[in-house]
This record gives sequence, C-alpha cells and structure tokens, in this order.
Amino acid sequence: MSEVSKDAVDAIIDQWAAVRPDLETAPMALFGRIFRIDRAMGDAMERAYARYGLTRGEFDVVGTLRRSGEPYTLSPRQLSATLMLTSGGMTGRLDKLEKAGLLCRRPDPHDRRGLQVTITDRGLAVVDEAVAAGLEVQRAALSGLDEEEAAVLTGLLRKLLAGI
Repeated sequence: MSEVSKDAVDAIIDQWAAVRPDLETAPMALFGRIFRIDRAMGDAMERAYARYGLTRGEFDVVGTLRRSGEPYTLSPRQLSATLMLTSGGMTGRLDKLEKAGLLCRRPDPHDRRGLQVTITDRGLAVVDEAVAAGLEVQRAALSGLDEEEAAVLTGLLRKLLAGI
C-alpha cells in the first residue's frame, strides 16, 4: 500500500503531543479513525438505502428478515434482540415498514399473545436491490486496499472486537 498523507486525526494527535507530550496517543489515533470511518460510511450507506425508501435502521430490519431464510419470518422479540433495539424502537420501524408494504405482522399460530413479522414479496425485491447497492458502496470504500490488506484488516478488527 502506498503511503497516505497526514489526515485530520494526525492533526489531533500532533496537537495533543504539543500540549501533553507525556501521553501515548496511539489508541486515540486508531479509534479516531474508526469513529470517522463509521460516520462517513454510515452517511454513505444512508444515501445508498434512501434510493430504496429505507433508512439504515429500516434496512437492518428487512435485511435481518431476508437473511433469516425462508419463510423470512421472525418475532418482534427476535428482531429486537438481533438488532439490539428496544421494543418501542422496533415497533416504530415495523409500523413504517408495514405501511410501506415491505413486511406484514400476523398473529403467531403457536402463541396467542405473540406476533410474527414476515417480509413481503415487495420487501424481498427492495432489500435484494438495497443490499447490492450497499455492498457496492462498501466495495468502493475498500478500493484503496488490495485483497490481502482488506483480509488482514478484517482479521485485526475481528480480534479487536472480540477483546472489547
């Protein structure tokens, strides 16, 4: 990989070094970049999904149903646990997605008090296009890395996440 010029995080690190040379700022340099990547990629993914009438959070719901496999049905509780959402947050997303015709809620035949959420045919079509568009954004973001660098970075981030 070719050398990359200094970035905004380097400027922050340099400022800290000037006023607090006693600090070891390597963690700040790493996490500062992770946070900036998260923000930039979050915005890019929002734009990609917006073309399909979805926010990132809504994509997460229909994407979770899609990747669960046939019959593309989960309970609201399963969705909330997978997406780490409160029941209220999940209800709002489900309401909007149901109104848009991307999913439907039905009584659970095995639990009179429960519901099942199923992606609709329209929802399947939308999420399949949206996931492809999102992957293209991610692929473009990784274009500065070769395959080996991307694999090493993936492994290192997996290891970092496991340690947190």
